[in-house]
Amino acid sequence: MSPASPASSTSPASPASPGAGAELQARVLGVSVAVPEPYGSQLTAVRKRLGDPEVRSVPTHITLLPPTTVDSVLVPEIHEHLAIAAGKTDPFRIRLNGTGTFLPVSPVVFVAVAEGIAPCEMLETRVRAGVLWRPVAFPYHPHVTIAHDLPPLVLDAAIAELSDYAADFGVDRFVLYEHLDGVWVPEREFAFDGG
Repeated sequence: MSPASPASSTSPASPASPGAGAELQARVLGVSVAVPEPYGSQLTAVRKRLGDPEVRSVPTHITLLPPTTVDSVLVPEIHEHLAIAAGKTDPFRIRLNGTGTFLPVSPVVFVAVAEGIAPCEMLETRVRAGVLWRPVAFPYHPHVTIAHDLPPLVLDAAIAELSDYAADFGVDRFVLYEHLDGVWVPEREFAFDGG
C-alpha cells in the first residue's frame, strides 16, 4: 500500500465518491496480503536497516488495492464486496525469491513473487471491482516493497542484500487496512472460502 510503487497511486475509487453536491466523509482504505512470520519481521528489519521512512507506518505486505479514498457511507458495502471476493477464493501459496526494481520508472526495490502470481492477479481483479473499482496508473505486479524513494546507493544495497532471499508461505486471507494518523491500521481480515 506504499504510495511509491507503480501499482499504488492514491486516486479515489470512482464509484466510491458521493453524488454531486454531497460532502465526502473520506476514509483512505487499502487491501493487502500480510507477509506472515517469521518473514514479515525479517523483511521489516531489512527495511528499517535501509532507512525506509515508512517502516513503522506500513506493514510488510503484497498490495491488492492501493490507497483508495472512499466515502465512509460505503464501508458496509465495501465489507460485503470483500467478503464475497474472499468467499470465491481458494487458499494458495506464495514463494518469494530474490529482488527486482521498478527503476527507472519509480525508485522502488522489491522482493519478487516467484510463485503465486496468477492467484494474486485474480484476487486483485476481484478486490478492485464493483464498489472498489478504480483506475490504476500501471499494470498490477504483485511484490513486496523493501525500499523506495531512497538514494541510489541504498537501493543498490537493497538489491544486493536480498538477492538470495527466499520465503514460502500459504495465503488464506487478505486484510482491509485504514490509513489513520499516518499509519496503516488493520480493520478487518477476510478469510478465503473457495466457494
